[in-house]
Amino acid sequence: MSSEDLAEEIRTSFPGTEEVIVQYLAGYLVDDAGEEEDVLQVAQNILKSVAGDRDDVLEKLMVRLGDILEDQLNARVKNKSRPKLQKLDKVMDMSKSHLSNTLALSGGVDLESINKGKASRVDVKKLEKQEAKLKAKIEKRSRRDLYEGSKLLDAHRKQQTYEEMFMKINPLESTANSKNKSKDIHLPSIDVNFGSNRILSGASLTLAYGRRYGLIGRNGVGKSTLLRHIAMREVPIPAHISILFVEQEIVGDDTTAIESVLKADVWRDHLMKEQALLDAKLTELEAEGDDKRFEDAREELSSRLAEVHARLSDMDAASGPARAAALLAGLGFDEADQQRPTKSFSGGWRMRLALARALFVKVFALAWQNQRVQLTSFPQPALLLLDEPSNHIDLNALAWLEDYLQTWPGTILVVSHDRAFLDAVATDIIHQHSGRLDYYKGNFTQFYSTKSERDKNLKKEYETQMEYRRHLQAFIDRWRYNANRAAQAQMKIKILEKLPDLQPPEAEETERFTFPETEKISPPLLQMNEVTFGYTPEKIILKGINFDVGLDSRIAMVGANGAGKSTLIKLLTGDLKPLSGHVTRNGRLRIGYFAQHHIETLNPNMSPVQFLASKYPGRSEQEYRSHLGNFQISGMTGLQLIGTLSGGQKSRVAFSLLSLQKPHVLLLDEPTNHLDIEGLDALMVALQRWNGGVIIISHDERFITTVAKELWVCGNGTVTKFKGDVQAYKNLIVKNIKAKP
Repeated sequence: MSSEDLAEEIRTSFPGTEEVIVQYLAGYLVDDAGEEEDVLQVAQNILKSVAGDRDDVLEKLMVRLGDILEDQLNARVKNKSRPKLQKLDKVMDMSKSHLSNTLALSGGVDLESINKGKASRVDVKKLEKQEAKLKAKIEKRSRRDLYEGSKLLDAHRKQQTYEEMFMKINPLESTANSKNKSKDIHLPSIDVNFGSNRILSGASLTLAYGRRYGLIGRNGVGKSTLLRHIAMREVPIPAHISILFVEQEIVGDDTTAIESVLKADVWRDHLMKEQALLDAKLTELEAEGDDKRFEDAREELSSRLAEVHARLSDMDAASGPARAAALLAGLGFDEADQQRPTKSFSGGWRMRLALARALFVKVFALAWQNQRVQLTSFPQPALLLLDEPSNHIDLNALAWLEDYLQTWPGTILVVSHDRAFLDAVATDIIHQHSGRLDYYKGNFTQFYSTKSERDKNLKKEYETQMEYRRHLQAFIDRWRYNANRAAQAQMKIKILEKLPDLQPPEAEETERFTFPETEKISPPLLQMNEVTFGYTPEKIILKGINFDVGLDSRIAMVGANGAGKSTLIKLLTGDLKPLSGHVTRNGRLRIGYFAQHHIETLNPNMSPVQFLASKYPGRSEQEYRSHLGNFQISGMTGLQLIGTLSGGQKSRVAFSLLSLQKPHVLLLDEPTNHLDIEGLDALMVALQRWNGGVIIISHDERFITTVAKELWVCGNGTVTKFKGDVQAYKNLIVKNIKAKP
């Protein structure tokens, strides 16, 4: 029996358990099975957070562990019957007036005399203090790797300005002689780390120019980290390939939305400023006389101004405002919004601004003519990196974005968990897992079909070989010592040795979310009667709304951003009060509200366990960890700082907090943002099984189709039931967009 045997039992029962927990438990059980502590009970308590609601699997595992440790546990029982050392009731006087008990035992040597009469004394308080320091040091060392990521997050927040970053990533000199060079990317072996955690090891990164790649994988696997490494050229991307990365919303200031988009094109903005400066200098010189030095200066400035005008003409700078306005309109900004300062927008709208800025940018290409660098053309970036661009975007803007990206001339690498979005945009899928990148042709639906078939074949091949191995081994064991069959047994041994070693196929990782069953309460639960609301009486957002929510409600709200969907939710929760009409709530009703920007409500300096304890005190740490396990926040993840977790892991923490409320009705505003595909599947199944009422605001077509029974459209101050499915609604949106001039 070894610790590896125990570790394998734990991995088999609970695949996906963090390796640090597996190794700790295996070592603990082997080392301490013969001690006084009930090691099996301690191990069971730790594994509860991993098991979630799979108590039957946990019980079977504990039985197997007990069988493996039977000898050591029996030895512990025998040791209990032996006489134990007893603590002295009082301090013994070991002075010279009493013969040291060690005298006879040490062959006549008085140890007391050797110690020169100095009694040994222990300061218990100092000892406890040192033990506490040692324990804290060990814990800090064991968690050091997990928390190193927070340092990187802090460094990331202190990044350079957008202009400095753009110039650093896409310097003019780096694109010299780029003409006729391939814009394909092929890096046969790259390593990517986040702190001390290895994200990719010897992975192959291949991006063919003009293809659109969807990067998928579990939350926390390192997709965003890979995008940042590519964007910052921390992996060896060829210097002549221009890169643009859209990651976070922009920082708000007094710049208007349309000015923010125009300034995103750094080279256009640079030339426009130079043109204004040259015009001002020429105006000053026009007032001077006909002195030759003024004429020479005017001629030089005029020549440079002509070059700037040519460059601006090449890049079609005059159409910049119109192009910027069209991009913003497509993403949901009306004319008034385009003139608002960026600081007045919420995080979701700033994310849209960042996306508009990226789609607007063009970059210089260089040529060498007469030994002088010339700016010849202004194509869009060769590589566009998008990190979950569909988050915070309504169905209207999402339909426009899908249509726009399909005509993008360069390479796109996009992280997204929206299957419908990937089906519409992606030409290839990259699956990031187990420290490597696997490539599949086609969109997400084709990837899923291909991967399922491949996994099925790999499993069948593995099982067939293992059966063949067992057959050979059985023959060898039976006949290897039989003189008549020894030669045949040796032949089987050689066949067995030559068989290729197949790795067992990765087990499919499934997730389960658990919402507590709610008790029934008498209707009406939640009603709106002739409700009218506006932040000012002059600007009414919703007018004359009638709405009824019951325990059997499954409603999806769709419509353009700003139409009043989130406002309607806040009226139902009571966060907003109507100008007229009234909202009726059952006195026993508990509402669970998942806000669109729920991540902002989490404390980044607390662990998930600490955060739940701060909101719902009175439970043990083990109970909080077990509850988090119901949403796949297990093991050491529950003890990490929330600020170091991925977006999907933060969403899981928010859902675990929501379930502690034991709600009757769930109001979910964009719940699919950041969740990976497995988490999204788990959420859909949980909502289907749950017996409470559900209202969702979402842009995810598959999520709406699976969860909702009714589709309501919010727009023009009203909320109306849509007679059709979500695909019909999206088709209507695209039709209206294309019908516009």
